Amino acid sequence: MKSLGYHRIALAAAALMASAATTSAQDGGIEVGVLSCASVPGSELNLLITSSVDILCEFKTPAGVEFYKGETGIGLGIDLDFGRNEEIHYAVISASADVRVGAYALEGKYVGGKASATVGAGVGVAALLGGGKRNISLQPFAVESSTGLGLAGGLTYLYLQRDPR
Repeated sequence: MKSLGYHRIALAAAALMASAATTSAQDGGIEVGVLSCASVPGSELNLLITSSVDILCEFKTPAGVEFYKGETGIGLGIDLDFGRNEEIHYAVISASADVRVGAYALEGKYVGGKASATVGAGVGVAALLGGGKRNISLQPFAVESSTGLGLAGGLTYLYLQRDPR
């Protein structure tokens, strides 16, 4: 996935937030990394107060990489983004029963807040909390880069599932 250097910022933030965390015995513990997601062209649905777009993601940790697919968007708010391509990088801290690469500990549903603005090139920020059956994850810091035209803000969501690419 193309990166604009935001993944380095997100990874540094995740490392700082997890510096006091320790992993437990076995495979459970704290997982730290960067989740980088890109919108799938042509999958956007925008109804002004709600929107959705399919995404493809890579979760990079010091132990390796996992691939995810899913959906993100504004659940309630305003979304005036049209014809926009976006890339989002989340700093991730995840407590899970199994943090091994290939366990797909980030599978689940996340909710939070988002704000972004785009005129040609744009930026945005988001914060999410959620998880799945075996974990709870915190994406306290997200940096978004985009191209196109638009303005968005409100309650956001992110659904992730494994992508066995």
